[in-house]
Amino acid sequence: MNPLLSLRDTAPTPFWLDDPRRPEATPALVGGTTCDLLVVGGGYTGLWTALVAKERDPSADVVLVEADEAGGAASGRNGGFCESSLTHGLANGLARWPGQIGALERLGRENLRAMEDTLVRHGIDCDWERTGSLVVATEPHQVDWLAEEAATAARYGADTALLDADAVRAEIDSPTFLGAVWNKSDTAMVNPARLAWGLKRACLDLGVRVHEHTPALSLDEHGAVVTVRTPYGRITARNVALATNAYPSLVRRHRPYTVPVYDYALMTEPLSARQLASVGWRNRQGWADPANHFHYVRISADDRILWGGYDVVYRGGRVRPEHARRPETYATLARQFFDTFPQLEGARFSHAWGGAIDTSTRFCVFFDTSHGGKVAYAAGFTGLGVGATRFGAEVMLDLLAGARTERTALELVRRKPLPFPPEPVRSLGIGLTQRALAHADRNEGRRNLWLRTLDHLGLGFGS
Repeated sequence: MNPLLSLRDTAPTPFWLDDPRRPEATPALVGGTTCDLLVVGGGYTGLWTALVAKERDPSADVVLVEADEAGGAASGRNGGFCESSLTHGLANGLARWPGQIGALERLGRENLRAMEDTLVRHGIDCDWERTGSLVVATEPHQVDWLAEEAATAARYGADTALLDADAVRAEIDSPTFLGAVWNKSDTAMVNPARLAWGLKRACLDLGVRVHEHTPALSLDEHGAVVTVRTPYGRITARNVALATNAYPSLVRRHRPYTVPVYDYALMTEPLSARQLASVGWRNRQGWADPANHFHYVRISADDRILWGGYDVVYRGGRVRPEHARRPETYATLARQFFDTFPQLEGARFSHAWGGAIDTSTRFCVFFDTSHGGKVAYAAGFTGLGVGATRFGAEVMLDLLAGARTERTALELVRRKPLPFPPEPVRSLGIGLTQRALAHADRNEGRRNLWLRTLDHLGLGFGS
């Protein structure tokens, strides 16, 4: 079968958002208003910030504005891997903050438990499954990395199992699998859109004023307060939390620290009983391979396979809707899917989509304040924000309160990454780096002089 035939009937929309249970949008804000805390952005970062703020102080008047609808961007279309890591994986955190990595790993696990507690407390149904995740070797040279990865993860508290080829194929059957590390407890699978919608409902239940289809256009300081202009009026707030992620920050000096890159995914139709039996996957773990251009793969609650990743595309500094579709990437992903699961020949993809991710040079979240500490900012999650956004919300609220906490003492919080250079140097550097990463994948992971220089400078691009 020609793999491209599997794409014939795909809907060009994120699978998770194509749901009849999608809630109606709340009314746009019309006229001016005042509040204690204004949250700009209705993705995970903003929703968690509003929710945690109300749980900390039920009397606080909290307003959240969102230009589109809550969860309508990266928060509603991602792969649904909710990991405990706050640092885009242990290796990245260990390389950057070796003296604090133990605390970072502990805080990440505490954050994941707090998320679970919130889901129970507010009755949020989002297909949460604490399955853990696999890192799967698909090339001989990657097998040598697995034992070291398992040992390092165990040293910092992870419950890991090292699987040989037979053992990993007993979990998920692919002829391309040569071994794996299974981190059994630090990742949950989740329906990302329903998580966002559940957080929105919880915010509304606690009294947060949520206004969708209300873009924030500008931000100004006026003495002890900050005003944010919207199309139909101004909001005056004592504090503002900016949670715009891949979209341009209202604070101009923050903008060089992130760039939008585009990631793409496919979702199959539900597998039949025969197809599911041919793959196995009884423990329902998500998995990824350790290549620079890696895949992320998981099975949904209704037994579909999400197949995403590989291509990461930079298309300039502005987020544009037309960049969310890329047929050439869908074709590449489809061919790779059937190379990995030849027993699923004849399966079809129901949905194909993509969108922007906010990327920072250190590959994980960073923080800042402005306007005399009345405005806080968190961004740069680089595709691993489903769990880390809740931690980011806690940090922003600590910073706005002027609180000295274990979180605010972290170097992760106190120091920002290196900014991206201006154009055209930015595009040239990203293009050169992408080619170097692809070359490393073809040459047993060997990093050339350019990549080694970036490593020395502490820039991202390691994953």
